[in-house]
Amino acid sequence: MSERDAPDRLAPLRLEHARLQESMADPALHDDPARARRVGRRYAELESVLSASAQLESTAADLETARELLTLDDGDEELIAEAEQLTARLEREREHLDDLLAPRDPDDVRDVLLEIKAGAGGEESALFATEMLRMYRAYAESKGWRLEVLTTAESDLGGLKDVTVAITARTVSGPGDGVYAHLKHEAGVHRVQRVPVTESQGRIHTSAVGVLVLPEADDTDETELLAEAMAPANLRIDVFRSSGPGGQSVNTTDSAVRITHLPTGVVVSCQDQKSQLQNRDQAMRILRTRLLDARRAEQQAQSSAARRSQVRSVDRSERIRTYNFPESRVADHRTGYKAGNLSQVLAGDLEDLITSSRVAERDARLAEAQAGTAEDQL
Repeated sequence: MSERDAPDRLAPLRLEHARLQESMADPALHDDPARARRVGRRYAELESVLSASAQLESTAADLETARELLTLDDGDEELIAEAEQLTARLEREREHLDDLLAPRDPDDVRDVLLEIKAGAGGEESALFATEMLRMYRAYAESKGWRLEVLTTAESDLGGLKDVTVAITARTVSGPGDGVYAHLKHEAGVHRVQRVPVTESQGRIHTSAVGVLVLPEADDTDETELLAEAMAPANLRIDVFRSSGPGGQSVNTTDSAVRITHLPTGVVVSCQDQKSQLQNRDQAMRILRTRLLDARRAEQQAQSSAARRSQVRSVDRSERIRTYNFPESRVADHRTGYKAGNLSQVLAGDLEDLITSSRVAERDARLAEAQAGTAEDQL
């Protein structure tokens, strides 16, 4: 059976795509921004799937034609080479479509708030946290994303004790293109082995930096999940004088903002911006995302035995990755990926590392889905 004659496994998605297309043409949709955003996201996901399917069908047709011509002249070297190229392309496109159709984390399309926190290792850890920020900034730039620093806390030697950034994509064409889909596996403890600048004896030290990656909350989430949690009565907002590095309006006015979510005790402080209003907006942005993360953790706990883990303590024993400077080596302890290109990784070349985690997640989700199907058939 040819690719074109195979049963159309995408028939339900084609129908859904057509319905969404009709909805998006209805002006009334945009009277409800939350619903419009959901429809737009789902439409983009289906568009990428159907586009990949159309390309697969086109390549399959070309290959079928090439094979028919080869039956007439099986000694034509150009036809043989073309058929081989089309066969390889068809396999790549089939794998790509299967990847798009694999079960996905619904948050994959989202932007993220990423926090880097110095841990074991003191000043050396804070200095490496600064290098990690540069690494993620370079990676974001390579993907065409925007990285915005929301809050920072510097160490005595100019490192970063704590920094929170927002990373946003300009456009998302499909579920696999979202920032969260790429960066969620960066969450955990990153271990660095090197001779610190603070070490006079030249001994190799091991330090740890913690990374937390949260899918960023948006207006839809606030409407559906957080409206009550973010009610003014649940928030205490304090203003105070910034303790930043100085400059106009800094250290001279009460521009820093601290927001306490009274029901949960979650506290967010922002002082990096020049105005109180800007700091308040940043703090509210971070608070919404943290509360959404907590709410979803509760929901997952009700339906499963354990939440997919993100390491929140900065303990060297909980490492997910090691950066070994003496050997110029980086190793991911979850996927087994190893490479001797540490300098390139720190310069933002994270694609292979991230791909190894994404492939592992996809395989695990497929295995889980197949196991669920087998159980249903028993």
